[in-house]
Amino acid sequence: MTKKTLLFLAALIVCVLAIMGPLFLIKTGQFKAMGAAGAAKVYPPTTVSAVPAKRDTWADSMMSPGSLHAVQGVTVAAEAPGKVAKIAFEPGAAVQAGDLLIQLDITTEEAQLRAAEAAAALARASLNRARELRQSGTNSPADLDVADAQAKQALAQAEGIRAVIAKKSIRAPFAGRLGLRFVNLGQILREGDPIATLQTLDPIYVNFSLPQQRLAQLAPGTAVRVTSDAAPGDSFAGAINAISPEIDAATRNIRIQATLANHDEKLRPGMYANVEVMLPSEAAVLVIPATAVLYAPYGDSVFVVVEQKNEKSGKTQKVLRQQFVRLGAARGDFVSVQDGLKDGDMVVSAGGFKLRPGMPVVIDNALALDSQLAPKPKNT
Repeated sequence: MTKKTLLFLAALIVCVLAIMGPLFLIKTGQFKAMGAAGAAKVYPPTTVSAVPAKRDTWADSMMSPGSLHAVQGVTVAAEAPGKVAKIAFEPGAAVQAGDLLIQLDITTEEAQLRAAEAAAALARASLNRARELRQSGTNSPADLDVADAQAKQALAQAEGIRAVIAKKSIRAPFAGRLGLRFVNLGQILREGDPIATLQTLDPIYVNFSLPQQRLAQLAPGTAVRVTSDAAPGDSFAGAINAISPEIDAATRNIRIQATLANHDEKLRPGMYANVEVMLPSEAAVLVIPATAVLYAPYGDSVFVVVEQKNEKSGKTQKVLRQQFVRLGAARGDFVSVQDGLKDGDMVVSAGGFKLRPGMPVVIDNALALDSQLAPKPKNT
C-alpha cells in the first residue's frame, strides 16, 4: 500500500469522526432527556371496582352430579302370543293403573269360554242332584265325590280360559306416562314382544354418590336440592330416601338415592342433574365475588387495594397488592376464602388480568357486577 493511499484513508477517517461525533453526542443527550422525562412522568391511576371481603353464614352443603331414574319404569310387553286387534292408547299419554293398552284377538278363547261355562253349569247341576240323592240315600258317597270333582274341574277350565283372555288384554300395571308405541294394528305378537315403555314421573328418583368420609353426616330424610340444565332457573326439592349399605371399592364413594317432587314432569329418567345435599349445620365463611379470583396453575390470587405513601409526592394513595389465597366452596356468584384474606380487605371484583402489583388505582363501583348467592340469569 502506497503512502498516498494511507494518507487518504487517514483523512477519510478524520472526516467521518468529525461528522459522526457531534451527532452521537446530540442523540445521547436526547435519549437521556427522554429517559428523565419518562421517569418523572406520573401516570393517572387506573379505575377499578372493589368490594370488601365479608363474613357470611352458609348452610353446610355437599355437591354431587346425579342421574335421574323413574320410581317405577317398565317396558310393557306381550304376555301371550296373538294378533293385535285394538290399540287403546296414544304414545306419550298419561294412563292410570288398569287402563287397557292393547287388545289381542280373543275370538277363539271367547268361544272356548262359552263352552267351558256351559260345562261348568252342567257340572254344578249334577253336583246339586248328587247331593239331593245322597241325602235320600239313593247314591253312594263315591258318586257325590265324582260329581264334586267334575264340578271343580269344569270351573277350573273356565277360569283358565279367562286367565288367557286377561293376558291378551294388556293393561297398564301402574299409573304413569307412556313412551313410544312399538306395535301396529294387525301385527302378530310373540310372548315378550315390547309394546311401549311406561314411567312414573312424579315423584322421581335421583341417584348420586358422595365420598365415604361424608357418611356420618348423612341420614334418610336429609333435604336435597336438584337443578338441571333441562329446567334452567328451576330447583327441585326432595329428601334422601335410601343410602347404600356398601361402599364402592373402586371409588370409595357411597351411593345415595333421593326422591323429588316432579309435578310438572320437567325432569325425565336418564337426565343429568346437579345435586346439593343440605346439611343441618351452618358454617361461618369469608366470601368474595368469584370474578375477583385470578386462577393459575401455581396458585389462585386476588388484587387487594391498600393505602400506601408515595415517596415522591409524600401523599397517600391507593395501590394494588397481589395476594395468593386458598379457596373453599363456591355458591352462586361467590366463593369462600379459607386463607390469605381477612374480613374487610378491599378486593378488586373484576378485571384482575389487566392489573399489576403496585399500580395506583381509584375505586369506582358505578359499573360493578351485582353478585348474588342465587343468581337467575336471563336467557339471552
